[in-house]
Amino acid sequence: MRAIDLIIVHCTATPAGRPVSVADVDRWHRERGFDGIGYHYLIGLDGTVYPGRDIERAGAHCLGRNARSIGVCYVGGLDSNMKPCDTRTPAQRQALVELLRQLRRQYPGAAIRGHRDFAAKDCPCFDATKEYANL
Repeated sequence: MRAIDLIIVHCTATPAGRPVSVADVDRWHRERGFDGIGYHYLIGLDGTVYPGRDIERAGAHCLGRNARSIGVCYVGGLDSNMKPCDTRTPAQRQALVELLRQLRRQYPGAAIRGHRDFAAKDCPCFDATKEYANL
């Protein structure tokens, strides 16, 4: 198993309320030259947690951090004008907390961060580092 010291939270950068599937993200990532979906988990609008890339494989979600991290992505992140916005549904908020707690139990030394902590992006459109500091 890979050594994990980071759990990185992302958003799909899609408009609020627009459903996105694992197959959609897989296709988008393949179009960018990746060998499949880069995230290990995708959280749907209804809070369902879908598996993505196998956890034992390095992700393709955060340049320079993939080898030692787990990528968690929620569907959404943009308002109707395509501007960054925290669009998490109540179900997504709950599912994120539950998944992050589970991952922290599995990888107790892993820090939880947002993609924006490592890239000049708004992703995940909220301050994940601050929000999940006490998990």
